[in-house]
Amino acid sequence: MLTAHFLFSQSRQDTIKEQSIVPVHIKKKNFKEILPAQVLSGEELEKLNSHSVADALRYFSGIQIKDYGGIGGLKTINIRSMGSQHVGVFYDGIQIGNAQNGVVDLGRYSLDDLEEISLYNGQKSEIFQPAKDFGSSGSIYLQPRIPVFKDKRKTNLVIRLKNSSIDLLNPSFRLEQKISQNTSASFSSEFIQSDGIYKYRYKKKYPDGEIANDTILKRYDSDIHAKRFETALHGNLINGSWNVRGYGYLSDRGIPAAIVNNRFDGRGEKQIDENLFVQGSFRKKIFPKLETQLKAKFAYDYMHYIDTASSIKIQNEYIQREVYLSNSNLYSVTPDWDISASVDFQYNNLDADLVNFSYPIRYTTLAAFATTYQWKNLKFLGSVLGTFIAEKVEKNTKSPDRTVWTPAAFLSYQPFAGKDFTVRAFYKRIFRMPTFNDLYYTMIGNSSLQPEFTNQYNLGFSYSKSFGNGVLQKISVKADGYFNKVENKIIAAPNGSMFRWMMINLGEVEILGTDINLQADLNFGELKIRPLLSYTF
Repeated sequence: MLTAHFLFSQSRQDTIKEQSIVPVHIKKKNFKEILPAQVLSGEELEKLNSHSVADALRYFSGIQIKDYGGIGGLKTINIRSMGSQHVGVFYDGIQIGNAQNGVVDLGRYSLDDLEEISLYNGQKSEIFQPAKDFGSSGSIYLQPRIPVFKDKRKTNLVIRLKNSSIDLLNPSFRLEQKISQNTSASFSSEFIQSDGIYKYRYKKKYPDGEIANDTILKRYDSDIHAKRFETALHGNLINGSWNVRGYGYLSDRGIPAAIVNNRFDGRGEKQIDENLFVQGSFRKKIFPKLETQLKAKFAYDYMHYIDTASSIKIQNEYIQREVYLSNSNLYSVTPDWDISASVDFQYNNLDADLVNFSYPIRYTTLAAFATTYQWKNLKFLGSVLGTFIAEKVEKNTKSPDRTVWTPAAFLSYQPFAGKDFTVRAFYKRIFRMPTFNDLYYTMIGNSSLQPEFTNQYNLGFSYSKSFGNGVLQKISVKADGYFNKVENKIIAAPNGSMFRWMMINLGEVEILGTDINLQADLNFGELKIRPLLSYTF
């Protein structure tokens, strides 16, 4: 897959960048991440002609966006072909969970309130993080805006209105208020509606190549009515900070049906969602070498699925609840050597109105131990994650309890002094527990499923060179080759007939690929151009 992007700016030289974020606890000024992230931030996000997070992620390499149709359709991300369930999505530093099916709909999150989006293969190089952050094969971090007040201003207000064809109306606003010298608050809200009706060309061909009909039709069942609201409090302490955030998303969306037997009328499904969560974090340096952070979250998710097109009318309701607690600690042994320990606890349950449903409850405890060390031009990160899972069900057979330890190791080396050339490599083993749907969905779930394990191997390099005055200011190349091996791959397969399916483990899956990224900075006076060419195999 070959993609190219040409991005223009008259006020800033950078539009899309892959950069290294300097963690605040590192004292060495030249410390960089072992595996640099792909990052979009600040004004760069505003300049993109994108509405949702899923649209913005298309500018990153090594990923595949799964779009299930229409402006309100489900949008998920797949990193290096390992599946959407292996991608951790973090909002303001805490993972967005979905114990029911393991995927996160990125179309629910608007770019209006985001300060930064970053993508990591493997995991962050920063080890001062919750144990959850070590538990994914790849990660996306969505960082909401933190209020900034210029001069003596105490209030910021932004009002937006977007309108286009397909009856799209999208007003939004964001209000920020400075409460005191160290405390600020923000509130934002957004409404989006669209009938989702768009035109497309329909052709039907016979086996001999003759075209039976060629006409312009209308696509129905992609309508959406959604409301998003978010509020947050931010505070600064001596050698620390805290924040509390509340988020809500209410939507009524259409799901387009397939075109079968020349039927084009609207007859798709409907999905009604209510997604709410409250979360908070506290971070403080206790001693000169010891820092701690606490995080907590409660989430409530309601989904109502309606299918009136089939001969059997279906209306199912699902309710998820999640409680999450985390404590992380970082100790700096020397300026070049850090160690960390993190412990997380998570509670999940799922209710549904299905016949003979199991009503599962899952208790998850995670413990992570990690270290980073830098010796001259060599950087190393090692971690081990322990996962302890226990489940309960009201009916049927429960999945066995699990205890799993998984390691990871990351290296980077800069062989030539004075040249920006770096070689990097990593290995990571991780697993994902089967979702509640995999284990307990009526007549389809299989409670004896084994967890999926992934083994990731990566070898790559990066090189950049800056030039003097002229049109070509800078050129950079990044290339990575990777091999992923998935054990006990979970799939759905027919069980006796095409009308009855069951979840099973499918042996092993091997994935071999490469990501190549070529980027340049061009200067034409007041006009800055940054072309990006990325290739994924």
